[in-house]
Amino acid sequence: MPENTPGTATASERVVKKYPNRRLYDTQTSAYITLAEVKALVMQNEPIVVKDAKTGEDLTRSILLQIILDEEAGGAPMFTEAMLVNIIRFYGHAMQGFMGSYLERNVQMFTEMQGRFSEQMKGASPDMWRNFLGMQMPAMPPVPGMPDMAGGNYQAQSQQFFQQMQEQMQKQTEQMLTAFGIKRP
Repeated sequence: MPENTPGTATASERVVKKYPNRRLYDTQTSAYITLAEVKALVMQNEPIVVKDAKTGEDLTRSILLQIILDEEAGGAPMFTEAMLVNIIRFYGHAMQGFMGSYLERNVQMFTEMQGRFSEQMKGASPDMWRNFLGMQMPAMPPVPGMPDMAGGNYQAQSQQFFQQMQEQMQKQTEQMLTAFGIKRP
C-alpha cells in the first residue's frame, strides 16, 4: 500500500470504514464486509485503507495485524514463538527501525523471487507440477536468480542457492549489528 498521511486515502485506494459496532463498511461496494473479505482484498493486491468512521483515524495497521493474528491462530502459523519473542525484544530498542526495514526488505526480496518463480511456472501442466512436487524435476527453462531446474541436479543447486542466500543474510545482519556496537554471542 502506498504511504500517505494517516487517515487519508489516495484515489486508487479502496476505503473501508470501521464503525463503533466493529462492523466494516466498504465504501466502493456500499456494503458491510467481514475481516475475511478484507483479507481477500489484500490477497488480490487491492490497495485498501481502513478508517474509523467517526474520527477518520487510520486503522489499517490494526486491521492487518488482526488478520495476521487470526491466521496465526488458525492452525498453520508462520511465526514461531522464538521469532515472536525476538521481534518483541526489538520494540523500544535502538535497532527497532532498522529491524523493521530489514524484515521488510527481506520479505520483499522473497516475494519478488516467488513472483519470478510463479511467472515461470504459469504454463506448467499438472504433470509438471506433480513431478516438481515429487522432486523429479521436469525440463524447464531456468528462472533468473533461481537454480537451474532442467539440469537434473536440482537438489544440489537448490541447497547451494539457499546456503548462499542464508550466508548473505547473515553477513548483512552481522554488518548491521556491528555498526551499532552489538557483538554476536
